[in-house]
Amino acid sequence: MGSNPERPDGPEVASATPRPLVAFVTDAIAPFNRGGKEERYRQIAPRVAARADVRVYTMRWWESDADEVELDGVLYRAICPYLPLYSGERRSIRQAVGFALSCLRLVRGRVDAIEADHMPYIQLFVLRIVAWIRGVPLIVTWHEAWGRAQWLGYLGPAGAIAWSIERIAMLLPDRIVAASPETGERVRRAVSGRVPVVVAPNGIDAESIRAIAPSPEPVDIVSVGRMLSHKRFDRLIDAVALLVADGHSYRCLIIGDGPERDRLAAQIRELGLESRVELRSDIAEHSEVIARIKAARCFAFPSEREGFGISALEAIACGTPVITTSAPDNLARALVERSRTGTVCEPSTPALAAALDRLLSAPVSPRQPVEEWVREYDWDTTAESVLRALGIAPLTEGPA
Repeated sequence: MGSNPERPDGPEVASATPRPLVAFVTDAIAPFNRGGKEERYRQIAPRVAARADVRVYTMRWWESDADEVELDGVLYRAICPYLPLYSGERRSIRQAVGFALSCLRLVRGRVDAIEADHMPYIQLFVLRIVAWIRGVPLIVTWHEAWGRAQWLGYLGPAGAIAWSIERIAMLLPDRIVAASPETGERVRRAVSGRVPVVVAPNGIDAESIRAIAPSPEPVDIVSVGRMLSHKRFDRLIDAVALLVADGHSYRCLIIGDGPERDRLAAQIRELGLESRVELRSDIAEHSEVIARIKAARCFAFPSEREGFGISALEAIACGTPVITTSAPDNLARALVERSRTGTVCEPSTPALAAALDRLLSAPVSPRQPVEEWVREYDWDTTAESVLRALGIAPLTEGPA
């Protein structure tokens, strides 16, 4: 996009070069839905908006009938009504198809680049067509890469079809942005050099976290995340039950919401842990979540499948010791392994209980300063990488 040419019948017409318009496409957004990808878009979209016009295309999560709302200076546009993300414990096929077809609306209107979340895959086929028609690049952020075994375990025989869809979907973008180095390696192996892959890891705001005071309500164990089966909060509850049976009086706070909440509440009642394990879905403010993490003696992250693990990194930044598992698809373990107070145990209830007991039985140590390596994971740095992936030159002072 260059400046206007000189008119032959008069003086040169001064005109500012229009800013590129980036379309972010994701079916779930914060603050209406909480999770790693939602937090990523909440942080990155305003930073990209400092250098480009930004529109986030999503479902109508808000209560009003308006097609557009503005959040943090970014325009969010509904391309379809709200459709539940889950049908029971699994992602809804109806929602995936409905959102994918709605992406055809991007054929109309101005757009210079499309950046899409990889889930739930089907919309990438539609967005590839839109990008071809519009002649614009399609950039896709991959949060976690599954394999055939994972899909078969998740869907049974139908998992073979889902695995084929994911493999084909990986070949559709002009460029893939991986949300962690480990996911980047998995995607590179899958595409075998046919699609460029860059890493722009998830991040945190370390300075903001540092400024938040601990909650006045201390707790022994805290855990944060969407209440989904692969997060394995059930294993954490069982581990607490083992510790209570051994005579310990540890208290555990689990912050989050999701389709597993009722089942987890029933598990707590059946084990008689109402006074030991508390589920809280009403703590929505990020500052309050951080305050609760800072007030805990340890942070449990029992997930068996994780593309990054923002909450685990936030806990490390809080100076709270983190315990996670060595489950092969729990990529958050790479972060915990780097932490001087981190613990990685086997993905079993006895191993998790033993790790919690070792940490909680030790003398309480003074909270340590933020580990220097944590500052590598900064949202400003991530946004810069996304801007480069979109083909938007970084803003610099003086000559490039």
